[in-house]
Amino acid sequence: MSTTLITVTQARERVMRAISPLGAERVEIEDALGRVLASDVRAAGDVPPFPCSAMDGYAVIAGPSGRELAVVGESRAGTPARSQVGEGEAIRISTGAAVPAGATAVIPQENVSRHGELIETAADVVADENIRHAGEDMRWQTTVLRAGSRLGPVELGAAVAAGAGAVIAARMPRVTVLCTGDELRAPGEPLRPGEIHNSNAPMLTALAQRWGAETARARRLADDRAATEAGLTAALERSDLVLISGGVSVGPHDHVKPALASLGVEELFWGVALQPGKPTWFGVRDGRFVFGLPGNPVSAVVTFSLFVRPALAALQGASTISRLEPDAVLAERVPRNPRREQAVRVRLARRDGHTTAIPNGAQGSHVLSSLLGADALAMVPSGQGILEAGSTVALEELAY
Repeated sequence: MSTTLITVTQARERVMRAISPLGAERVEIEDALGRVLASDVRAAGDVPPFPCSAMDGYAVIAGPSGRELAVVGESRAGTPARSQVGEGEAIRISTGAAVPAGATAVIPQENVSRHGELIETAADVVADENIRHAGEDMRWQTTVLRAGSRLGPVELGAAVAAGAGAVIAARMPRVTVLCTGDELRAPGEPLRPGEIHNSNAPMLTALAQRWGAETARARRLADDRAATEAGLTAALERSDLVLISGGVSVGPHDHVKPALASLGVEELFWGVALQPGKPTWFGVRDGRFVFGLPGNPVSAVVTFSLFVRPALAALQGASTISRLEPDAVLAERVPRNPRREQAVRVRLARRDGHTTAIPNGAQGSHVLSSLLGADALAMVPSGQGILEAGSTVALEELAY
């Protein structure tokens, strides 16, 4: 395959063309946080299922202030009143309790004075006041949540309110993270000369989990062809998607590309006109996908955000509506790369009615701190010279 660099857009298109959703499974509500719906959730009945009170007070027939009414019963949440309301009568009612037959409104308890079994109203009461009608929130058989929705806390609450005890959700993609490099050491481990801590392992694993993946502990691969092939073989057997950090360039100790070729993984692209993130690799074997991401931490997060996140969403059939505005105004001038689009880590602020993108410190691919506090990636087009402050730049989501 040609080593000509492709654009970010072309790379993402190749990823999305290659991937189709995984299967679906039944998931109990208690286990469904973060899962993606594979089928719509429809209301099993009206919500609320009966007319109920919006506050504590008395269920009455609508009428003017100054009436004296006899209290003939009580309606509590879960224990409806047995009697109905007639002229000159009232039933004590709690918030959420069923409105008794005959009542046309609820008067709040602060608008009455009670004397034994009698109340006197201190305000006019109009029909339907303080009553929540059946189906006011959800109507029977209406769609409450659509396939492709990711289930957060509120979505879980809505599913339960609609009558669901379980949902049909996309199977979670199984992801294995492999980090290459003899120089890598585990978090907190003492470093010898030339060694660094393996920050990519927990970071990429957490990012995959953040986007719905089921992950095992990340593995480190030595800079050795046999070790690389063995690690990739095991990962391909147990994964829907393999993430490799480092080893995808052309140095003498970069064994990932030849190992993938020997294992029959078809290369769909290698090399993106992107800074940081040029040596990104993507391929497939028997419906299992492999991303080779650069080893520099910022490059790994940038390429995960641009390519892996949409791939994980596609595997789950998830909606991918961006939470960001499509573009922003650049707050500072940025030198352009003549041949590659730049993903500049930025903070976002609202100024003079516009969203402004402020570069978040030094932009080197090794400067992990440039991601701390960043809100988005500002995509600076390739070209000569400087992109001046005030220019409009497209925004891309960061995956964290």
